[in-house]
Amino acid sequence: MEGGTVVEWLKQPGDEVHHGEIIAVVETDKGAIEIEVFEDGILKDIAAAVGEYRDVGDVIAQIEGVAGAGVTSSESVAVGGSDTSTPRRIRVSPAARRRAKDLDVDLDIVSGTGVAGAITISDVERTAGATGQGAEAEAKLENRAAGIDLVRMRSAIGAAMTRSKREIPHYYVSATIDVTRMTSWLATFNEEVPVAERILPAVPLIKAVARALDQVPQINGTWADDAFQASKEINIGVVIALRGGGLVAPAILNTNELSVAELMAKLRDLSGRVRQGHMRGSELTGSTFTISNVGEGNVEAILPIIYPPQVAILGIGSINVRPWVVDGEVRRRQLITATLAGDHRASDGRIGARFLGALDKLLQEPEAL
Repeated sequence: MEGGTVVEWLKQPGDEVHHGEIIAVVETDKGAIEIEVFEDGILKDIAAAVGEYRDVGDVIAQIEGVAGAGVTSSESVAVGGSDTSTPRRIRVSPAARRRAKDLDVDLDIVSGTGVAGAITISDVERTAGATGQGAEAEAKLENRAAGIDLVRMRSAIGAAMTRSKREIPHYYVSATIDVTRMTSWLATFNEEVPVAERILPAVPLIKAVARALDQVPQINGTWADDAFQASKEINIGVVIALRGGGLVAPAILNTNELSVAELMAKLRDLSGRVRQGHMRGSELTGSTFTISNVGEGNVEAILPIIYPPQVAILGIGSINVRPWVVDGEVRRRQLITATLAGDHRASDGRIGARFLGALDKLLQEPEAL
């Protein structure tokens, strides 16, 4: 992201604010981002009004007792042409302005339904359809999902991955892991709970990864100032595929402290909000390690690319039934291929192998997760 537009303030000057509380909503190319505070205190001053644009890192609020609450936000106020002598002040987000340009929509004829009459992406697309530009709009809408510009998202992903491959010396280690016990335990667990409380196979995998990172902390953290910065927290970013294409990898904070049931609830909530274009700032910036899981299908392995500034990422292929030797006999087992991509500046293949070994061992005792 380069910036965003403030679309709502949930707190006003003089209000008490607490760690983790949502105080504002900012619209960006990635959707509506909820801005959190990380200190308790009093909201002293708001430096960016609703509809105003700020670049990433700009201060939008001051909290008493804190030097500066620098958060992502953005404003776009434009003066459009008019038949009257007084120009009309148009409130429009950068994303909506780009959408209007794509669809060749004159912002002067768009009625804004956002906060304080601000023009949103939906307003632009609705106007495009009403003015006979529906066919073109529909074609371009195929590249959008939940208010997210998928073309720009793919461009951002490509830029990040190009930087990663150029700057990070990747190494790869893979292991085939027998998950028959895990899937058997999961089937039994799901039979005993209501449908709404059933667990997806990804959940015990994520939990096992969190516990393995606790045992092998050398790959949990970030690379900054030419050195590995180990993280005291384990915040696993989970790659989520968006409808219509595109990927987002928000973090499940403090993954290792969650039970399997709590983790499932977090994953369900996160997936739902991401696909609607609603995420929190900490979920986009707090990851210390990432998992890319292809889920169902027949993909045996995935070779992931590290997401800077993290130093490792795990790719997990589909669960496939294959012959496997167990106790000297060939048996029908459910297997996955787990591939770790590591940053050679922070770790090496020996450490990566230790991590995969720990993950394998944990998945053989799923009931203990």
